[in-house]
Amino acid sequence: MSEAEVLALPVSVPLELANRALGIGRTRGYQRAKSGTYPIAVMRHGVAYRCRRADILNYLGITSRDTAASLA
Repeated sequence: MSEAEVLALPVSVPLELANRALGIGRTRGYQRAKSGTYPIAVMRHGVAYRCRRADILNYLGITSRDTAASLA
């Protein structure tokens, strides 16, 4: 997933999209989310797992252009 695609993600994304952004396979991603060893915070909503875009950006070291522009 490119930097532009990651920046275009919504505020909260399904685990499958987070896996793609972080380069983690589907099975390993769900295993790590279930065991609590996923590299970023995972929120559980019923049976679905979701991650915050801000956590993905931080983990990847990407500065959100929107955040940078608002601080200037």
